[in-house]
Amino acid sequence: MFPRITTAAAPSSCSAHIRPTTAATAAAIGSLAFDRAPHSTRRLRTLVSSRPAYPFLGCGFFRHSHFPFSGIPIFSHIHNSRNFVGFLSRAAVTMVSAVTGEAEATGYHLPPPEIQVIVDASPTPALSFSPKRDKILFLKRRALPSLSDLARPELKLGGLRIDSDSNTRSRMSFYTGISIHSLLEDGSLGEERELSGIPEPAMINYVSWSKDGRHLAFSIREELQDGNGKSMLGLWVADVTTGFAKRLFGPPELSLNTIFDSYSWLDESTLIACTIPTSRGEEPKKPRTPISPKIQANEDGKVVQARTYQDLLKDKHDSDLFDFYTTSQLVIVSLDGYKTFVQSPAVYTSVEPSPDGNYLLVSSIQKPYSYIVPCGRFPKRVELWTSKGEFVKEICSLPLAEDIPIAFNSVRKGRRSVGWRADKPASLYWVETQDGGDARVEVCPRDIIYTQSVGSKDNDGIRMLHKLDLRYGGIIWGDDSFALVYESWYKTRKTCTWIISPEENREAIILFDRSSEDAYSDPGTPMLRRTSFGTYVLAWVKKDDGKKYLLLNGHGATPEGDIPFLDLLDVNTKEKERIWQSSKEKYYESVVALMSDCADSDLIYNQLKVLFSRESQTERPQYYMLLWPDRQIKQITHFPHPYPQLVDLKKELIKYSRADGVQLSASLYTPPNYDPARDGPLPLIVWSYPGEFKNKEMAGQIRGSPNEFAGIGSTSPLLWLSRGFAVLDGPTIPIIGEGNDEANDSYVEQLVASAEAAVNEVIRRGVAQAKSIAVGGHSYGAFMTANLLAHAPHLFCCGIARAGAYNRTLTPFGFQNEERTLWEAPQTYINMSPFMLANKIKKPLLLIHGEEDNNSGTLTLQSERFFSALKGHGAFCRLVLLPLESHGFSARESIMHVLWEMDRWLQKYCLEQPLNSPNGCSNHADPAVQQLSPVGIDSKECASSEEMRGTWRPLSSL
Repeated sequence: MFPRITTAAAPSSCSAHIRPTTAATAAAIGSLAFDRAPHSTRRLRTLVSSRPAYPFLGCGFFRHSHFPFSGIPIFSHIHNSRNFVGFLSRAAVTMVSAVTGEAEATGYHLPPPEIQVIVDASPTPALSFSPKRDKILFLKRRALPSLSDLARPELKLGGLRIDSDSNTRSRMSFYTGISIHSLLEDGSLGEERELSGIPEPAMINYVSWSKDGRHLAFSIREELQDGNGKSMLGLWVADVTTGFAKRLFGPPELSLNTIFDSYSWLDESTLIACTIPTSRGEEPKKPRTPISPKIQANEDGKVVQARTYQDLLKDKHDSDLFDFYTTSQLVIVSLDGYKTFVQSPAVYTSVEPSPDGNYLLVSSIQKPYSYIVPCGRFPKRVELWTSKGEFVKEICSLPLAEDIPIAFNSVRKGRRSVGWRADKPASLYWVETQDGGDARVEVCPRDIIYTQSVGSKDNDGIRMLHKLDLRYGGIIWGDDSFALVYESWYKTRKTCTWIISPEENREAIILFDRSSEDAYSDPGTPMLRRTSFGTYVLAWVKKDDGKKYLLLNGHGATPEGDIPFLDLLDVNTKEKERIWQSSKEKYYESVVALMSDCADSDLIYNQLKVLFSRESQTERPQYYMLLWPDRQIKQITHFPHPYPQLVDLKKELIKYSRADGVQLSASLYTPPNYDPARDGPLPLIVWSYPGEFKNKEMAGQIRGSPNEFAGIGSTSPLLWLSRGFAVLDGPTIPIIGEGNDEANDSYVEQLVASAEAAVNEVIRRGVAQAKSIAVGGHSYGAFMTANLLAHAPHLFCCGIARAGAYNRTLTPFGFQNEERTLWEAPQTYINMSPFMLANKIKKPLLLIHGEEDNNSGTLTLQSERFFSALKGHGAFCRLVLLPLESHGFSARESIMHVLWEMDRWLQKYCLEQPLNSPNGCSNHADPAVQQLSPVGIDSKECASSEEMRGTWRPLSSL
């Protein structure tokens, strides 16, 4: 299985060189193989396929200081000119005819080694802390999965993707090992203890601490001995003190079913798990002959609008498969392995024990199913059971919800957000809408929060806690006298925080009333402490004078960047005291977790312990303990730098403004040792993602920190720092609709103005030049990229658009933050669709898309149709479809190929001569062979040649 690649390019007289016989072609290639590059550097210019018959092909190309040709593959058996001619002959047979518009040869390619080594860097372990904060887990993670992992059987049912061989969600990652450390009193780490008794290699998921922190539960994927390659999840438990693990149950006798839920701790020694029913038979087979047509109807005239959901049920067979894989049997299992089966199998979506462990809140999906909405909107039943599985009462039964309006803040009718109060042993709460779930209905109140003790029968004992004028956004429980309730409204960006007294008849008080867009006014998030039930409630900090304060953890957005903080808040006076703040000059520090453990009591100020991370532009995040009262700091991790070759890269938070006065910002990255005054401009990548705002001033606020470490993801544009590019990452592109104005009605104008401001700024700084700036983005950023090439072709030399949507008429019931339908705002939909301007796009555009994209709106069809439209108008374009990949790319083969494609595109259209060279022949050689010029050359040497005008000026040695 290979990526599907289609190219379209203008015809060229060069095509004569790829049609002769092998010998003649080899001679032709030999005559064209070398040209005079700057500083007399020789480079091989040819297209070579990655056929597995030749071991040196497809292994990546790299620059070698002792090899005379920059960019050619290094292999051992070419020692003389005869062998080299043979190599050219073989290359001629397999070379790609890109200039004639034919598809690429099959096979996955590798990017240059300097990119590979960063992508293949070992991932940092994940951390998990025990309930008492006295132990810490290091969860070891694997590198990128292989394509064979993605090739496992996958079913698309009800908006879910299911691995039918494991009865889990598909494409699950996993941990490969677990080590345990004690956290000592002085904040340092104790010795490492590896888990023992687990199979090697292990594929571990669903790691969970017992309430007392003495045991650790987790699943391990275990291969079945049936010869079919299937694997199921077994449930394991480990003693944290000894590190010894044992299996509670597993295949083939009994396996976890984790499609919706996995397991929960009932108490310190008992768990309840969702398992595959032992009575389940064979998978339903699809009839060879259809038994009926597929029919959907709306004969009662209901208004039913839905966004462009994917992976929906299509027919009765899909419904049968959905039942088969999602139906679970609940099992109570003790640490000695004794099992009790509970109730009958059903499609259980969640099983939540009460804080005291005496009751279960059980949610399940009911029929009828739907073919137009995902399973989250199927009929739902919520019931109360005892912890032994005995039915107590029904909490609610919700019908099919196909008719939820598409307007933001619209919700399902009936009881929702049903859950346990964290401050009580066994009390429920829920929310009920008063507007029928329709955000367009004006009503007051809009939502009401209710609570009820489980001891009450039916509707007895139901109490109203609070009425909300906006939409309910969550609740943080404290105690009988204090809880925080959040509400918000998207249209106005208004958000409010209320103080309520759950058990006392006191009037609610508003604590914060602000705009969600106003980062500078964000007061922070209250930190939580553990209770004896294992739940988490608001943490009160008590000082020596007896006064109590809430502890707020904030990002600390400022005009100079984020400066995280910890504040003590007096809820009566609303006065704050800052007890900790990140350093400003070099480091970016942020609080990760509260490590003080005072179950069921207030925290003592002078005994506070917090875990925070510290990072800088050149130092990766490390974790530290901070202990009061002396503010003693202990470093507990020493992770190595993931890409030491870029340790000296430079990051700068730059500020500028667009023509209408809106303030903008971006992170400008340049390679190590780069000096614009000495080295001249670099090729530059602009990578962004637009956002919608209601207020100009707030749209211009600074978000992020100049001191944050440059975490380079597997498909990040920052990878090209290793290739001598500069990167303008995340330049703000606010699309603003103040008052009653709709932001998207002026989307194009604001998009272009923001891009122009960004480009002008990097040119003004001498970092880039106009002819060597590429633009790119993923998803809505890809949509942005296509629009910029259509409306502002003067700004960019080429574009890279990954997993985007380009024709908004294919998402007629809204997209991104657009609430209006196509029929309500037809001109906006059309104006925003670059598909409609395919005839205007003349700059080269690379389209990349996963063949199995399941993101709402970004169907793979979007890229296919856009490419056809571009090709139909003679645009320089290329379409790469990645088999098995979804909206985000995950397999190593796919990611490496994507990077190869991107590098090829950037070198071809950012670094080479203009499309029509003086001799009439396109000189855009394949950059798998055509590398950057060697570093260390004076930029004037590059600029002196008329034919090299508009190309990259090499920087000094990296």
